[in-house]
Amino acid sequence: MRITIILAALTLALGCGKEESQFNPKPPTKSAPASEVKTPSAKPKTETKKPDTVLWEFVTGEAVTASPAIGSNGTVFVGSYDKKLYALNGKSGVKQWEFVTGDWVVSSPAIGSDGTVYVGGGYNDKKLFALNGKSGVKLWEFVTGEEVRSSPAIGSDGTVYVGSDDNKLYAINGKSGVKLWEFETGAGVTSSPAIGSDGTVYVGSHDKKVYALDGKSGAKKWEFKTGGEVTSSLAIGSDGTVYVGSGDNKLYALNGKSGVKQWEFETGENVWSSPAIGSDGTVYVGSVDKKLYAIKGKSGIKLWEFETGGMVWSSPAIGSDGTVYVGSYDKKLYAINGKSGVKLWEFETGFEMESSPAIGSDGTIYVGSGDFKLYAIKTDSQGPAKSPWPMRGQNPQHTGRAPAK
Repeated sequence: MRITIILAALTLALGCGKEESQFNPKPPTKSAPASEVKTPSAKPKTETKKPDTVLWEFVTGEAVTASPAIGSNGTVFVGSYDKKLYALNGKSGVKQWEFVTGDWVVSSPAIGSDGTVYVGGGYNDKKLFALNGKSGVKLWEFVTGEEVRSSPAIGSDGTVYVGSDDNKLYAINGKSGVKLWEFETGAGVTSSPAIGSDGTVYVGSHDKKVYALDGKSGAKKWEFKTGGEVTSSLAIGSDGTVYVGSGDNKLYALNGKSGVKQWEFETGENVWSSPAIGSDGTVYVGSVDKKLYAIKGKSGIKLWEFETGGMVWSSPAIGSDGTVYVGSYDKKLYAINGKSGVKLWEFETGFEMESSPAIGSDGTIYVGSGDFKLYAIKTDSQGPAKSPWPMRGQNPQHTGRAPAK
């Protein structure tokens, strides 16, 4: 019921051109009717395995809007509005374990080098959890002052960075859960942090600003003010340029060292999607105007746009062959030629898609839907693109960290 009410409120607000709530610009997806959903299970598919073939699907107890993360051993981790985080066999979809949190899990998990899984607990849980990736046993929990919708990022030294609706970004020791520092912004932090190759931590806030912080101390290096709330997570180019979307309908390119704006690109609506970067530097990002854009990373010039049938909150992922994958509120996952913007294929789920796809080492796409399911879908890609930022969270483990130079 509460999801339906929130979605209805968003629809009215968008229709009337009103500004979204300061602390909830991105309400949860309305779920499919519970009567249509069966007990959580995996259903392997046996059809001829051509691109867009479902290899398996796993049914949770509620909508799946978080992006899945993929462990080095192929295990897939994903949260659901049923208050659980699931660990699934990436080949079969068989459940390995589940962990119950205190509320809807909209935070996407991140996986440490030792296999520890970090995830936010949900809307009313206020916690970041560290779980043993093999067993699902809780190692520690860290309590913030409000709900944790931000997804964690992991530094090269194991420090975990995560935002909270208490207006703060936290740096936490990944082994012990002890707070190292906190940085307070002017409003809630639901944007997920990104870490530069030099250890700088970048994050957006509902106060309309993007911040660059020293990863060791939390000291502010610079801030940049946009015209709207920043819930988009950031992507970092090979030259250190930071790309981020805003509720002012724009995608920004900022100098990572100084915060100086290099260019801005305006879409037709809010940019809540997080950008991805192709091997040639092309930046791909979705918009609430129903479109996916391809933008030249150096100049901000539009290369092409692709229109879906619904809002694009999902963040794109780029395959090794340059194919761009993105979900839409029209219930579909699209595969699009990254050079031309021509649709290669589409796959329709049972409800609206907000989850961002993740690409496995074999090219399998893992993505959730409001129909309560996580899907594993075959593609022609042979893994993620070899690019600075091929998907949300930079890599299948979603560490949110740029490669070391």
